[in-house]
Amino acid sequence: MIEKKSYCDKAEYIPPFAIQCRTRVSVVEDGNELAASFHRMVLHPDSDTSGCEPNIQAMASAVFTDEVKQQWADKLAADAAELATEPESDAETPTE
Repeated sequence: MIEKKSYCDKAEYIPPFAIQCRTRVSVVEDGNELAASFHRMVLHPDSDTSGCEPNIQAMASAVFTDEVKQQWADKLAADAAELATEPESDAETPTE
């Protein structure tokens, strides 16, 4: 019987605003792994973790406190404000 298994085999907290999860996708036949691939995802304090494995949800709950969530929101707002005030491209305008 061939089956596909998918699970987070490596998770790490990258302070202060990220959890990185590596998902291993394995194709297994009769207990022997035939092939494997990996997918990475990064979670931030505003990420929806409801579809994540319980250990990732627990990690997010522990490190993404209300204070960290507010700092993340402040950072996003500051980044957006900075982008809005940046001058347009310095590319030369052709002259006649």
